Amino acid sequence: QVQLVESGGGLVQAGGSLRLSCAASGFIFSRKTMAWYRQAPGKQRELVATITNGGSVVYTNSVKGRFTVSRDNAKNLVYLQMNSLKPEDTAVYYCNYATTMYNYWGQGTQVTVSS
Repeated sequence: QVQLVESGGGLVQAGGSLRLSCAASGFIFSRKTMAWYRQAPGKQRELVATITNGGSVVYTNSVKGRFTVSRDNAKNLVYLQMNSLKPEDTAVYYCNYATTMYNYWGQGTQVTVSS
């Protein structure tokens, strides 16, 4: 079955960096678009970045120039490098794989940015 396991979250000061990882299994990872979402307290889950199987990337405006999404198809891993973090980046970050029938999510990893 599909499994997505995120790691790498934590507490960091504003201006710092974190790298999130998502280990995927149960599907042909190298052929699929992957995404990172986040959900802050009291807010809706929002799309942060996507990366296609070919490596094309899209970012939400608020993270452009600060976050970088990448993937390692040999290891079934997708990453989110987050630099110049701001307190408003505080959220639970989720890895996502979507089919036409279903959205798969990891358990999430907490990122907290202190001011």
